[in-house]
Amino acid sequence: MNKYYKQFLELIRNPKYKSLWNVFLFMLITYSFHLLWRRFSIEINSVKIISNASLFLADQVFVWSEWFNRRILNLDFYIIDPNTFIFPSVNGYIAIVESCGGMKQMYQVFFLFMLFPGPWKHKLWYIPLSFFIMYLTNVLRIIALSIIILIIPDYWDFSHDWILRPFFYVVLFGLWVFWVEFIVNPNNSKFYYKFFKRKVSEE
Repeated sequence: MNKYYKQFLELIRNPKYKSLWNVFLFMLITYSFHLLWRRFSIEINSVKIISNASLFLADQVFVWSEWFNRRILNLDFYIIDPNTFIFPSVNGYIAIVESCGGMKQMYQVFFLFMLFPGPWKHKLWYIPLSFFIMYLTNVLRIIALSIIILIIPDYWDFSHDWILRPFFYVVLFGLWVFWVEFIVNPNNSKFYYKFFKRKVSEE
């Protein structure tokens, strides 16, 4: 067993396989905490501070998506409580409930970057920044769903379940790539060499 353990350590420390190991670690952490959330979501949300935070996030997503839909897009809708858009032209509605607040995505962000290797001094600002980006993604998701329900209402369920919900993972993957390439290993980044090393050398 000791022999295989040493071989495993040599494998994951081999620079040739470092990228594959990083991707595997990203997938392992992300999927593991997704499963944990599904299994224990009732228990997690029963914690008052988490439940209150989820409601607060849902309220804020509603407030800013409502502002954008009304002031920028000038969409035809009215509002009923709690946090529900009514679209009379298509006899449809979008209700932003507690689970729509984005708490699960922030939970996944937190554990991904807490557990993934990297400098702790940067985790202190990168995790809150990632929370904010996930929040903006959620606002944009509601705005997109508002447009879809008015233009192609028959595709609303498909868009909600198979495009915009998985899109969170696209954003999460992008945040992780930025973390690995620019925070953990900036010297390995072609972008870093192209724009930063060249400037330093010119100076």
